[in-house]
Amino acid sequence: MTTLTKRNRRSDTPLERRSSNEEEGQRGGATDDDVDDSKGLRFTLMEEVLLLGLKDKAVLFISAAPTGDVLLDEALKHIKNTQPPETVTSWIDLLTGESWNPLKMHFQIQQVRERLAKSLVEKGVLTTEKQNFVLFDVTTHPLVDSGEKERLLQRLQASLLDRWTSDLQHVPPRSLALLLLAQASNVLDDALTSLPDDNYETATQRTQRLLDANPDLQSAKVTTPGEEMIWAVMAAFNRR
Repeated sequence: MTTLTKRNRRSDTPLERRSSNEEEGQRGGATDDDVDDSKGLRFTLMEEVLLLGLKDKAVLFISAAPTGDVLLDEALKHIKNTQPPETVTSWIDLLTGESWNPLKMHFQIQQVRERLAKSLVEKGVLTTEKQNFVLFDVTTHPLVDSGEKERLLQRLQASLLDRWTSDLQHVPPRSLALLLLAQASNVLDDALTSLPDDNYETATQRTQRLLDANPDLQSAKVTTPGEEMIWAVMAAFNRR
């Protein structure tokens, strides 16, 4: 697990700030002044995030517990062993091999596509086949579990239609991450093409609203480090 901090300076995560405020409220009792103070603290936090900027925050390792995902655990191992800590933008470049620094090429995670395909084969979503192209054989991974793909498409579509909320803070973190990564990977539009025209237009408008959201402002409203990390990744993609 990871969290964000201003480079060279540890800062409380949104969850830690919220817990601290709740403890103070419980000791003193909830009053109108407490509510006003809470609102003031929220605006102060928003100003702080705007001043610091997600792009200036470094990623800190906070838990050594394995996730069960080989690729994710490999990425977390790099983050854990790196000092001084790098920013989200830097880690995206380092882990994908887009860094021009020859001293940091070892951070690149190798054979990502092949390892992801192998994982999906093990889960029964894909299978492995050999196809002959003139002088050589090519390994392919055709889809065998169309139901899994359909469930994923329905989840994406529902996130922008039936389950949509105008307050992005209330979008489930997993759905938010799925939407942002699908868009960054240029596959979100393909997931919406099967929708009727009216629903497609609604979904694309809401997608645009999501993409137009200010990550710095949105991160000021979150309550968990995981949500803050999602918006930090979006901020990094916006600057690419």
